[in-house]
Amino acid sequence: MNLFLLRHGLAVERAEFDFASDGLRPLTAKGRQQLRQTCVALRRMKLDFNLILSSPLVRARQTAEIVAAELKLKKRLSFADELKPGGNPKKLVQKIFHQNPTANNILLVGHEPDLSRLLSLLVTGGPGLQLDFKKGGLAKLEIEKLRAGQCAALAWLLTPKQMKLMQ
Repeated sequence: MNLFLLRHGLAVERAEFDFASDGLRPLTAKGRQQLRQTCVALRRMKLDFNLILSSPLVRARQTAEIVAAELKLKKRLSFADELKPGGNPKKLVQKIFHQNPTANNILLVGHEPDLSRLLSLLVTGGPGLQLDFKKGGLAKLEIEKLRAGQCAALAWLLTPKQMKLMQ
């Protein structure tokens, strides 16, 4: 199985929203454009996803919806509270397994630092791996058998700038 982690695109600054409405922060125009460039790279890499699972927060939802629309995968998109900031990675792994146990390629769309923590858990078994996971960045994990512990190898981590070069 290949598990892809996509951090949401550039969003409106937090200063423009109060803490209570942080989940409502949308992508900026630049963020939406950057994600369309990412989709060009995804098509060039011939990536196809059996499942796209996203945080329901607006900026992640918009990110996932752009990817699903651009790749013509809208029917494969669903949302999971486990991908919200502070979500439980063990419950997320269970949800992935139960949602589509035979999937070969799964895309998760979420937030930092949670995506880095999930990546670290799956690659090292703990929280110690330090990453610079850029907004709009994409990681690929290769997994023999998915579980909430060391089970994956990090194949690559791409920045939006690197994906833009693939156009």
